[in-house]
Amino acid sequence: MIAGLTWLLGCQVVGEVVVRLTGLPVPGPVVGMALLFVVLTVRRPAADAGVLTASDALLRHLQLLFVPAGVGVVAYLAVLRADALPVLGALVGSWLAGLVVAGGVVALLARRAGARGRRGTASDG
Repeated sequence: MIAGLTWLLGCQVVGEVVVRLTGLPVPGPVVGMALLFVVLTVRRPAADAGVLTASDALLRHLQLLFVPAGVGVVAYLAVLRADALPVLGALVGSWLAGLVVAGGVVALLARRAGARGRRGTASDG
């Protein structure tokens, strides 16, 4: 499990270094997560690999990772109250954009699956 945590934190650190060196407008942990995805896709770890064990352990306690965010909301409540309308607009807008994108992807995949199904079941007529 220590080796798995080392892989997870190592990918995050490499992501941070890449962002700082290149000046990308993306958070370092996001780049690290993409790097971890590439590594896991290329290496295909076994079911009992350390990185999978460590990630499962972290996911079991995922709710604890939301505590700092909740504390931040409470700490900056006055700022949020002062800018309530733009924050609410951003929340609703991002939710709506995510919903539209997810709906579009589902519709596209359903259309492709339907077209593939029709090609596979051609009748002799």
